[in-house]
Amino acid sequence: MPRANDRALRIEDVLDRPLREVLQIFHRRVVYDTTYFGISTRKNPLDFWVYQELIHRLKPDYVIEIGTFYGGSALALAHLLEKEGKGKVITVDIMTYTVPRSVKEHPQIDVIEGDATKDDVFEQVRSLVQDHHGYTTTRSRVMVIEDSAHTKQNTLAVLRRYSTLLGVGDYFVIEDSILGHGLPDATDKLGPLAAIEEFLEEHTNFAADRSLESFLLTFNPKGYLKKIAD
Repeated sequence: MPRANDRALRIEDVLDRPLREVLQIFHRRVVYDTTYFGISTRKNPLDFWVYQELIHRLKPDYVIEIGTFYGGSALALAHLLEKEGKGKVITVDIMTYTVPRSVKEHPQIDVIEGDATKDDVFEQVRSLVQDHHGYTTTRSRVMVIEDSAHTKQNTLAVLRRYSTLLGVGDYFVIEDSILGHGLPDATDKLGPLAAIEEFLEEHTNFAADRSLESFLLTFNPKGYLKKIAD
């Protein structure tokens, strides 16, 4: 099978291949080659377009990104918030030495190093979100994107903890739930999808917004979770 970064690969080369094989080729292109302003993102551009639509509609005060990696997606999210004239990115990763200075020093990005599931890290994030309005009673609008370790245990821990920061109408995006549909590169292939299903059973005030999968080639099936009630 040709690698996704083989620039000779064209649509006519894959028309007669099974859909699962085409998805794997697309997945490899995203994982190995997708960049933003030269910084690796590892993001499906079709899903990121959905993020842009959500951000424009919700106008969040904070986008919390769990899993920074090289920081390309954090920079892209910050640029979207700049265009909206408000909002800040809080990005968390267990190691941040790979994050370039252009991301760490961006005025609309806070980079936090540590395990997002640990108490001290969560408290840093929570304090940033809750301090936004000072002593007023106005609630911050929050969007969370989970893209860290894709095991069921880790994904479920992040969901349970960071969902407490969301209000009605806010979104929690779980990335790479497509790994449960047979794509490569997962230690626990059913991790994100299984975590989503268990979380939704526990939390009936959240629902998967399947309308946001309208590009079809999403890496996040059932992963756009909307808080529908307190």
